[in-house]
Amino acid sequence: MNKDAPDVKPIGIWSAVAIGVGGMIGAGIFSILGIATTITGNLIYISFLIGGAIALLSTYSYAKLGTKYPSAGGPVEFLLRGFGDGILSGGFTFLLWIGYIFALSVYAEAFGSYAATFLPNHSGLSVTILAALIILIFTSINFLGPKIVGRSEIVIVGIKVGILITFAVLGLFFIKPSLLIISHFPPVTDLLTASALLFLGYQGFGLITNTAEDIKNPEKNISRALYLAVVLVIIIYVLVSVVVVGNLTIPEIANTADYALAAAAEPFAGAIGFTIMAIAAIISTSSAINATLYGGANVSYLMAKKGELPKFFNRTTWRDSKEGLIITSALVILFTIFLNLSSVALMGSALFLIIYTGVNFAHLKVHKETRANKYIIWLAILGCLFALTVLIYYQIYNSPLNIELLVTVVAATFSIEFIYRKYTKRALKKRNISLNLSKNYSKI
Repeated sequence: MNKDAPDVKPIGIWSAVAIGVGGMIGAGIFSILGIATTITGNLIYISFLIGGAIALLSTYSYAKLGTKYPSAGGPVEFLLRGFGDGILSGGFTFLLWIGYIFALSVYAEAFGSYAATFLPNHSGLSVTILAALIILIFTSINFLGPKIVGRSEIVIVGIKVGILITFAVLGLFFIKPSLLIISHFPPVTDLLTASALLFLGYQGFGLITNTAEDIKNPEKNISRALYLAVVLVIIIYVLVSVVVVGNLTIPEIANTADYALAAAAEPFAGAIGFTIMAIAAIISTSSAINATLYGGANVSYLMAKKGELPKFFNRTTWRDSKEGLIITSALVILFTIFLNLSSVALMGSALFLIIYTGVNFAHLKVHKETRANKYIIWLAILGCLFALTVLIYYQIYNSPLNIELLVTVVAATFSIEFIYRKYTKRALKKRNISLNLSKNYSKI
C-alpha cells in the first residue's frame, strides 16, 4: 500500500472482479457484437465461447504472474520479468500503449454510434463528433485526478451488468425459435475469425493485475478475481448474443451493426427497451473509456519514467501523467476520425493477441518461479497465435489494407524502440525504477 495513500482501503475480491468485468464489458458486447454476427451468423455464441476459452488460457498466466509479481505495472512488469530490460520488453510496452489507443477508438466510436441514435437526423459525421467529444470530456475529467475518475466505477459496472442480465433474462422469453435454426453451418474459418475479433471484448481482465498491490490477500484473490471475471463475462456474452440473434434476423443485425444490442431489445421491449439499452451502452462505453484512457496514460507515464520517451517528456509534470493523457487522447481522436469501427476493432484484437502472446512467452521464461504448468502456457500461446493467424487470413482476403497497417504498426513500434535505445543512450533503468506506481496510477 502506498504510504502517501493511507485513506485508500484495500480492494476486496468482488471489487477486483468489478474492475475486470468493467474493463471487458463495453467493448465486445456493445461495440463489435453486430460486426461479428455479420461474419458468423446466428452461431455467434459459439465464437464468444471460443474467444472466452482463449482468454481463459491467458488468464492462467496473468493469475500466476500477478500473484508472484503484484505491481501496478501489470503486464509491463510481467514483460520485464520475463525478457529483462531490452528492446523486446520495451517494444511490447510500446505496443501495449498503441493497443490501448486502438481499444479506446473502438469504445469512442461505439459511444458515438449509440449516442447518435438519440439525435433526430444522425449521420457518420455526428457519430465522429460525439466520439471525439466523449474523449475530450473524459480527458478533462482525468485532469481532475484519479479520485474523481475511479470513485463511481464499481457502481457503473453494477448498473451495466444488471441491465445486461435483465435484458438477457427477459429476452429469452421472447426469442423466435425460427431465428435460431441453423439453415446452413457457416465455414469454420468464419466462426474462428469472429472469435478472434471478439477477443477484444475479453482483453480488459488484465486491468485486475494493475491493482494487484491493493487487493486483499493477493496470493488467493488475484487469481480468483481473474477467473471469476472472465467466466462471468463469458456467460453474459453468450446469453446476450443468443437473445440478439433470437430477436433479429441477420440482415437486421447487419443494418444496425453499430447498435445491434439496442435494436435487439426493441422487438420485445419496444421503444423503451431500445432507449434503455442505448443508455446502458453509453454508460458502458463511457466507463470503458474512463478506465482505459487512464490506463493508456499510465503506460506512457511508465515509458517516460524509464527513459523510453525523449527528455522533453521526462519532466516533473509527468508525475501527473498530463502529457501522456494529452498524447493518448489526441491519437485516439485521430484514429476515430480516419478509421472505421470494423478496421479499428480488428486492429485492436490483433494487437492484443500479439501482446498476450508476448506476456505468455515472458511467463514461459519464469514459469518455475511462478510454479506454473508450462504446457498450459504453451496452450495459451498457441491459442493466441492461432486466433491471430485466423484474423490475418480473414483480413488478407477482405481488407488487405488492415494487414499493411498492422505490419506497419508492429514494425514501427519495435524499430522506434531499437533506434531510440541505440542513439539516445537512454536505455531502461534497472530495478531502481519501480513499476509499483502510486495509487494515482493503479486505481483504474
